[in-house]
Amino acid sequence: MSARPTLPRTAPFTPEQIALLNDVVGKSTAEQRTWLAGFLAGVEAAHGAAPAPAAPPRAKTPLTILYATESGNSENLAMKARKLAQSRGFDARILDMADAEPAVLAKTKNVIVIAATWGEGEPPQRAQDFYAALMGPDAPRLDGVKFAVLALGDTAYANFCSIGKNIDARLEALGGVRAADRADLDLDFAKKAAAWTEAALKSLTPPEAEASATVVHVDFKAGSHPELFEEPSFTEENPLSAEITQLINLSGTGSTRETWHVELSTADSGFVYEPGDSIGVVPENDPELVAAVLKAAGLPDDAALAGELKTRFEITTLTRPVVDAYARLTGEKQVAALLEGDALAAFNADRQLVDLLETFPHKLTAEQLKGMLRPLPARLYSLASSQKAHAGEAHILAGAVRWRSHGHERRGVASTYLADRRRTGDALKIYVKPNRHFRLPADTHRPIVMIGAGTGIAPYRAFIEERIETGAKGKSWLVFGERNFTHDFLYQLEWQEQLAAGALSRIDLAFSRDQPEKIYVQHRLWQQRTELRAWLDDGAHLYVCGDEKGMAKDVDAALVKILAEPAGGEEAKGREKLTELRKAGRYQRDVY
Repeated sequence: MSARPTLPRTAPFTPEQIALLNDVVGKSTAEQRTWLAGFLAGVEAAHGAAPAPAAPPRAKTPLTILYATESGNSENLAMKARKLAQSRGFDARILDMADAEPAVLAKTKNVIVIAATWGEGEPPQRAQDFYAALMGPDAPRLDGVKFAVLALGDTAYANFCSIGKNIDARLEALGGVRAADRADLDLDFAKKAAAWTEAALKSLTPPEAEASATVVHVDFKAGSHPELFEEPSFTEENPLSAEITQLINLSGTGSTRETWHVELSTADSGFVYEPGDSIGVVPENDPELVAAVLKAAGLPDDAALAGELKTRFEITTLTRPVVDAYARLTGEKQVAALLEGDALAAFNADRQLVDLLETFPHKLTAEQLKGMLRPLPARLYSLASSQKAHAGEAHILAGAVRWRSHGHERRGVASTYLADRRRTGDALKIYVKPNRHFRLPADTHRPIVMIGAGTGIAPYRAFIEERIETGAKGKSWLVFGERNFTHDFLYQLEWQEQLAAGALSRIDLAFSRDQPEKIYVQHRLWQQRTELRAWLDDGAHLYVCGDEKGMAKDVDAALVKILAEPAGGEEAKGREKLTELRKAGRYQRDVY
């Protein structure tokens, strides 16, 4: 472990000497430290000094870091918090709510909870059982348990951070002692989360421990300890600039969709990923929208300011903090009224920042406009390639989002950045977002059932490529849905070739607009329910990828019904079986 030492408060060295010790010892290997121990023992012997008796080791403060995650953000923060806590002398462990029950909290003295809110105020799916039990009447008393809650959310949603807020209030109601104030963080959470974690750990440190030692500095290196969180080589703050080598619209000319296959060169960069991971794309805003926002704010089309709005700030999504800031800046009573009751939800429906500025015009300064806005977040796309099959490359699949509302032509930020403003040979800033909860089974003989619609087919291309490269023997079944067979059968030739070669065992298709009645993937699952149950009895892993509000929700309901049928159709039995599959890692979702 590469870490600088914890020194006594009254260290017998000057600050300059401590800096030198940190520089030498903090970078040393285990072999070098062993040699140094012998060297110091020899110095003591040469001076005739007996070694000082070792101070009895102080018992470490126990700490449980509990997280609820959907996309992996809470989990990553929990790992970082554990690493920091261990460096501060805590006996820290992390625990996924998916693998825990509220009774575990009653057995710990200190707990940090990192909880994400999903969609319209829901807990992450993996945390639903824990959350329901914690909020239920049988939750255990937590008298004397010290806690601190970090809540993650998105201010674009009305119930911002509601899950973290509810957990914070519930822990106190059950007798817990709040050690640090809750923090409610938006999409730009990284720096604020780090500062909050430092403060929370300090508040949880016992007085006697704080008095006995002073932490000088800790500088963990990636991979320095196998059980510690390993920082990725590339992040949203430090992305890889990858060349676009292929940019192809897979949708036919008669399609109502635009689905772009993007191939990126990552050669000689150390860019590493696994099937199931996502690629974070750092986009730029549409210059036409930038110009419209500047005009609506009464600002000149200044090149420097336009450049900042294009690359640094979110200028599409209209959030409550933006409306609140605009109300305070302008003093407009009508704007302030939007913050009352459900008025904002009604106004926000299919509107963006430019609509607010045009509806309630007010001349702003550049600093006022920028001060209202949050940073432009990256967008995530499921990887559509196996690195074993495409060395030095990464592939993604992006559906271009376009619509018209309130007199404006709207465009998806990242999807049309790729479709309209990137060309082969251009650079794209990317990073990997790992997802260890969407992985192929370690046992390559296990069958897999892959369910998806639209761009939700992307990770399954990676899955099959990986299985071909590794020689996996398990059966594979793809259930895919789109609008039209002729125009929207994404990667059609590849699937047909793999089916003929036996790499894909079975495929069922649902093209919703090829017949008078709408047919979706959940209907195909119900039609093939006997076969699906047989695959599950044979140990199959289930995967779902795609739109959470529509397809994934309907597939979940269909799976419950299918699993409930042998038990007389009782929904609770079907839900219990699906939960068992999830806890066993055999029901995994990548939804958005």
